[in-house]
Amino acid sequence: MVQLFVTGGTFDKEYNFITGQLYFKDTHIKEMLERGRCNITVDIKTLMMVDSLELTDTDRQIIAHNCRRSAADEIVITHGTDTMVKTAEYLANENISGKTIIVTGAMVPYAFGTSSDGFFNLGSAIAFAQALPEGVYVVMNGRYYLWHNVRKNRETGFFEEVI
Repeated sequence: MVQLFVTGGTFDKEYNFITGQLYFKDTHIKEMLERGRCNITVDIKTLMMVDSLELTDTDRQIIAHNCRRSAADEIVITHGTDTMVKTAEYLANENISGKTIIVTGAMVPYAFGTSSDGFFNLGSAIAFAQALPEGVYVVMNGRYYLWHNVRKNRETGFFEEVI
């Protein structure tokens, strides 16, 4: 079983056609797993629906607590891309042993349809959670990165290894 924790981020944002603003309504994870014909057991738990720029260390404590408590050894966390590396670092420093923890997100909301990278990133994250050894990783754009060796390149919109 893979444990999936929802924290918000662009992944689950909706678009208000009247105001032009993005907002949270509910997670799309269940629909994404169904559309992707996911054939493994995934336990979905929404911890919060927060833009990652507004995520606090108290929120990160909640995420760490739930990772520690989870019966699953394979954990995927959907997260906003702006601070996902910070959360991955926080989780690594919590020394949660015996678990593979993947932090993933999307640059474009899933609600935007085929232009969203969320569907691909979610599938990649679930696959990497089952294949990688215990530790904390960031998974984006079909690649995995060790938590301490990744950054978001704000010019290209891609994640990359820290050189």
